Amino acid sequence: MKKQQTAKYIVCDTLSAMLAWTALFLFRKLALEESGFESLGQVFNDLNYWLGIVIVPAGWLALYTIQGTYRNVLRRARLKELLETLLATLIGSVVIFFVLLIDDEMPTYRDYYAAFLFLLAVHFTLTYLPRLIITSSTVRRVHDRRLGFPTLMIGSGHKAMQTYLDLENQETYSGNLFVGYVTLKAGDHSPLENIMPCLGTIDDLGRLVEGGDIEEVIVALEDDERGRINEILLALDAADDTIIKFTPDARDLIVGSIKQESIFHSPLIIINNRLMSEWQYSLKRIFDVLISLVAMVVLSPVYLVTAIIVKCTSPGPVFYAQERIGYRGKPFKMHKFRSMYVDAEKSGPALSKDDDPRITPFGRFMRKVRLDEIPQFYNVLKGTMSIVGPRPERQYYIDQIVKRAPEYLLLQRIKPGITSWGQVKYGYASTVDEMVERLRYDLLYLDNMSLSTDLKILLYTVIIILQGRGK
Repeated sequence: MKKQQTAKYIVCDTLSAMLAWTALFLFRKLALEESGFESLGQVFNDLNYWLGIVIVPAGWLALYTIQGTYRNVLRRARLKELLETLLATLIGSVVIFFVLLIDDEMPTYRDYYAAFLFLLAVHFTLTYLPRLIITSSTVRRVHDRRLGFPTLMIGSGHKAMQTYLDLENQETYSGNLFVGYVTLKAGDHSPLENIMPCLGTIDDLGRLVEGGDIEEVIVALEDDERGRINEILLALDAADDTIIKFTPDARDLIVGSIKQESIFHSPLIIINNRLMSEWQYSLKRIFDVLISLVAMVVLSPVYLVTAIIVKCTSPGPVFYAQERIGYRGKPFKMHKFRSMYVDAEKSGPALSKDDDPRITPFGRFMRKVRLDEIPQFYNVLKGTMSIVGPRPERQYYIDQIVKRAPEYLLLQRIKPGITSWGQVKYGYASTVDEMVERLRYDLLYLDNMSLSTDLKILLYTVIIILQGRGK
């Protein structure tokens, strides 16, 4: 269903962009420019028109993707869609104006403004009307109970039962199709057991949401169970695309924690599991790819010289690949220039120290200026790492860290990075204790994740490299 809905938006947006470009081209050639076109046939024989009919729609689709238009297509709100379409149209029209229109020769400056306003109005109208029709049809199907979202209830007491009844009986149906509930205490009887199946306890949450079949989780806890909220959030952490809602208590109502999506829906606190807006995620990935490509080209002589020195100063391979744990707990191979002697861990995993005899003399220099890390730009291009993000660890050490600090698993919500807040503030960790200590900086990054934060971390990383303060 999601794929079909996404395809509808993409097809309509493509056709709208093509029609808007055609209308703009005709308006410019026949109404503004003194080009001598006497018929439509002459206009459509212009190569610039056909180039635009291919390139311009592709640019619009790229902009919409960066904006997050094609994410959660079944949950789009009409007012929000109006504002997003208007913003995207304004940005895209400005880009087209300065890239394609500014060099055109027109009789007066008023004609430039006329072309821009014409594009803005026509493109917005042709884009928003089909979107409005598709979104309105989807909203109507939800309200008529012909379309719903698989929902899991966490809680098994009277508050869970009351929440279920409120959602089922609300004036405007919100689309929650309950697939079952999770209890906090195994074996407890629940008023929900005659309505929906019990799917397990909190320990089963990760398994239940991992497949992505559950689109929404509603947490309805009794007053004496609210102390387990952190445990529940930790268990749901990997569910990036799952909407999490909590029933409020009196304190939430007083401090204004409730953000309503509709005046007809039940009051629930929505937990945003996305750390950044969709456009920031897209720009972060674009930023990663561009920086990595530039770095690999500019540093190619450094790669060559470093490889020769590593090969000449100690026997063994130039590069070293080690399995680390990355995004959502998936293992991957992280690449580095080899800074230790071969078989440095023949006695088992061990963290490096300042006076570690396993490190080669040149390896010690590489670590100080982070030269051993530059092959990881290849990992960034592959998509297993980011430029900025928590440093990836081996499963052997993760198991030890989690025993003392379970919140470490929160770091697996994002891709690991070449550099991080923890690296800048703390440096490399030589013991598990130091790993746990460094963790607070990486969790701080999680709470403040943004493109501006990434730029600050990169700036400080460059300063550390220039000063040779790495270790």
